[in-house]
Amino acid sequence: MEKTWQLQEAKNRFSEVLREARAKPQIITLHGREEAVVLNYAAYRRMTGKASGKTLLDVLENIPPEFANLDLARSRDTGRDVEL
Repeated sequence: MEKTWQLQEAKNRFSEVLREARAKPQIITLHGREEAVVLNYAAYRRMTGKASGKTLLDVLENIPPEFANLDLARSRDTGRDVEL
């Protein structure tokens, strides 16, 4: 379960908030409303899709050999004639 900190307490004990965020997200409240979350950087990278740091081009350039020779040619079939 995440720990909740009032903003003033989080400011006064910021080092502790960061240490706690290594294990689980820390919620910061302002006037009783949840306003922000402090989480570890690895969790942030996973959430934003930047975990691997690879681009699409990097992934495509490193396709395993068993997938490299797939036949991806489109069919030239134009469909069928339909009477309206």
